[in-house]
Formats: sequence, C-alpha cells, structure tokens
Amino acid sequence: MADKKVRFIIERQDGPKDKPYTQEFEVDYRPGLNVVAALMEIQKNPVTVDGKRVAPVVWECNCLEKVCGACTMVINGKVQQACCALIDNLSQPIRLAPARTFPVIRDLHIDRSVMFESLKKIHGWVEVEGSWELGDAPRQDPNLAKIRYEISKCMTCGCCLEACPNVGPQSDFIGPSPTVQAYLFNTHPLGQYSKEKRLEALMEKGGITSCGNSQNCVEVCPKQIKLTTYLAQLNRDVNKQALKNIFNN
Repeated sequence: MADKKVRFIIERQDGPKDKPYTQEFEVDYRPGLNVVAALMEIQKNPVTVDGKRVAPVVWECNCLEKVCGACTMVINGKVQQACCALIDNLSQPIRLAPARTFPVIRDLHIDRSVMFESLKKIHGWVEVEGSWELGDAPRQDPNLAKIRYEISKCMTCGCCLEACPNVGPQSDFIGPSPTVQAYLFNTHPLGQYSKEKRLEALMEKGGITSCGNSQNCVEVCPKQIKLTTYLAQLNRDVNKQALKNIFNN
C-alpha cells in the first residue's frame, strides 16, 4: 500500500489577521487512516508536493474518539470531526479548511471560546450551594432523563454553528448548541429552579428568535442530537414565558 498516496489541499493561515492560502501535501495510504492521522504524518514531514519544506500544519485535537470536539474542521466542504473522518470515505484530493464561523488562530486551529461565553449567557449550569443538606436525590422522570442524556452528549464542537446560516457577522444568534443546552438544564430537577432566568436570556438579543429554522444543525451534529426538536420546544417555552411576563406586569 506504500505506493498509494493520499493528496490533501489544506487552507492555511499564518495568524488571525493574515490572508489564507493553500498548500498541497501527500501522505502514504494505509487502511483505517483518518484525517487526524494524516495530519500527524504531514506534521512529521511538512514538505509540499512540489518539494518545498514549510512550517507544520497547525490544528487541534485531544481525545481522537469523537468526544472532545476539538478537531472540528471543514472537510471537502462539510464541517465534521477530523478524528472520525476516514480517508476511505472521502473523495480526493481531500480539501481541509478551518471552520470560519470562529476566529482562526492559525491554519486549521480555531477559537471556540464564544460557545463557552454563550453558555454563561443561558446560565448553563445547575446552582447547588455546597452548604445545602442535599438528602435523597430528586425523583427523575425517565422520559426527561432520556432527553437530557441525549443533549448532554454535546461536546461543544461547533459543527452546528458552522453549518447554521444565522450564525456569523450577519446575525447575533448564539447558535443551536448553546441554545439547546438551556433546555437540558430547564428539564433537570434542580436546574428547573432557574428556568425563568434561562428563558429570559433567550428572549434577549441573539436568543431563540434569531433562529431561522434552517435545520442545517441537525444534519451535521456528530452526536445526532435532535437539535431542531429541542429548539422548537424552547421556542414554545419562551413564548409561554413572554405571555406570563405580560400578565404579571
């Protein structure tokens, strides 16, 4: 198999303010090769197809098993996780580009911190004061527990934000993933005590009303979370809260 080559066209960028450019590389094919493993080979010997030695390509990875969400990039025009993108399933030449919904740090390495800031906006945690007498655990609704388990698989990879046409400079939408996390915590037995606070946050600029229901998010989610289903439920909950606010004033 050593004679068989895999060609990559990689969109590179030397810094956050530099202009992007492309370079081509080749690596030896082997069965089971994925994009991250191929990038590692390029990193060991960063020589382009025309024989020019260049700086190693920069990207981010961690778990290598579709858990951390760090290796998000656009592969052949589709945003996905590089660790589970098998070469055998990709047409060549394989084109790699950064997910430009996010600021590019260098090459394929992006800054996803905006997603974590959005989790602060929607109060993405359960408030449990450490001095409380917790006692027995709260009763769990099996159906809601199943839903929470599904949503909790979200790894903040950013694929849904990259695919969403409402995320970017043209809109202030915080994106599907951070928004749906509000539903996760609103259905938690303890998290529901801050439900109104989260719904109020989703009424503000960049909240649920900025969602255009394009449904791109559910198509690219690596964890196959039913994002549009929970966005629809959140939309209903926000409307109920808005009516409640009107009658309480």
